[in-house]
Amino acid sequence: MKLLVTGGAGFIGSATIRHVMRDHGCSVVNVDKLTYAATPEALEDCADSPDYTLVKADIADAAAMKAVFETHQPDAVMHLAAESHVDRSIDGPAAFIETNVVGTFTLLEAARDYWNTLPGAKKEAFRFHHISTDEVYGTLGPDDHPFMETTPYSPNSPYSASKAGSDHLVRAWHETYGLPVVTTNCSNNYGLWQFPEKLIPVVALNAKDRKPLPVYGKGENIRDWLHVEDHARALFTVLTRGRLGETYNIGGNAEKMNIDVVKFICAWMDDRFPDAGAHEDLIEYVTDRPGHDLRYAIDPTKIRDELGWEPQETFETGMDRTLGWYMDNEPWWRAIREGRYDGGRLGGVK
Repeated sequence: MKLLVTGGAGFIGSATIRHVMRDHGCSVVNVDKLTYAATPEALEDCADSPDYTLVKADIADAAAMKAVFETHQPDAVMHLAAESHVDRSIDGPAAFIETNVVGTFTLLEAARDYWNTLPGAKKEAFRFHHISTDEVYGTLGPDDHPFMETTPYSPNSPYSASKAGSDHLVRAWHETYGLPVVTTNCSNNYGLWQFPEKLIPVVALNAKDRKPLPVYGKGENIRDWLHVEDHARALFTVLTRGRLGETYNIGGNAEKMNIDVVKFICAWMDDRFPDAGAHEDLIEYVTDRPGHDLRYAIDPTKIRDELGWEPQETFETGMDRTLGWYMDNEPWWRAIREGRYDGGRLGGVK
């Protein structure tokens, strides 16, 4: 199977490419704009394979997307390219509308034009898999049932609103034009190669450097944590076995308050670096993010019952692997923190 993966140099995209090439023998065309958060190093094991092609392009560039489909003739699309950092969306929402809404529209049109040229069996087998987020559903109260595929959309940030818009476009292209789509909405990912601007790497790396550990508000916001490799397995399962036009929610069965995640990291660091002092002493509560949703949680019943997928990592096993990896790969994140990194370049060396 030849897959066109957008955003494949990102955190979730690179994990997905590693999985589909290693475990399923797929060939991959990776379309990535290679913005600040791109991590080509995460694909070093794939980069020299004849089954891997990197195309530097913007999904909002209609001519470039048309050329990608015509040149590479994929069997399916896995659309992961997105601006995804909530704080950045608050400070500058325009980039999120451009990539997440306009980019998805442009990709859908290129995919539809290509799909309409395919011969019978190839057209029947084609899939467009749109990867989204649980944040489109808004927020849950402490006792509310977790998000289901039928939960009404209620996005509260520019990021989640842009992703909600992209979800609706994908659904409309299926209903109106018959494009064979599937959609997934996932909970918070963590794991190897996550760009160090998200909660878990920020806290772990600050703890390593004995810097303050920033926690929004009182740290009582709750998230459902999903290891990125479990997510990659789920994505390929939905792509190949999901029902057309359906949405599948993917969660890690690991609801945690943010403060408990931070304290877990502190305890792990205390055990790894016992002479460094109590890492919990570094916790610093900061002004809460505007529109900060209280709780996200996923009910994964549909994907479990229909497709047989369940996470293999517990929060504890996944975090142990993740934190150990960050401690063992300091040159990568140190270069980012010191401004020596630019889209895959470490200190000027590819």
